[in-house]
Amino acid sequence: MQYLVSVIFSERDVLADAEEEAAIDAFNERLRAEGHWVFAGGLTGPGDATVIDNRNGAARFSDGPFVESKEFLAGFWVIEAPDHETALALAAEGSKACNRRTELRPFH
Repeated sequence: MQYLVSVIFSERDVLADAEEEAAIDAFNERLRAEGHWVFAGGLTGPGDATVIDNRNGAARFSDGPFVESKEFLAGFWVIEAPDHETALALAAEGSKACNRRTELRPFH
């Protein structure tokens, strides 16, 4: 089963330092080595977002995030895990590696 592990960035957080970057790289390598890796990526801040609404046949574009918040999605992993418990353990290790809170959600 595949899961999304979201990395939650808070206004209190600062960008990852060299030690955190190394820990994230090591975690990524472990995911690959153990067959859990599907995809991962980091995201720019919400100020770079564009919201697109094309529900009525005329696309509208607006700058900025769709919701104002002190926290936002800073990155993610898509992982493969045989069960929820394994996915939870991996999400906990990801949280430790990036020194941020994470959220785990299974794909349909």
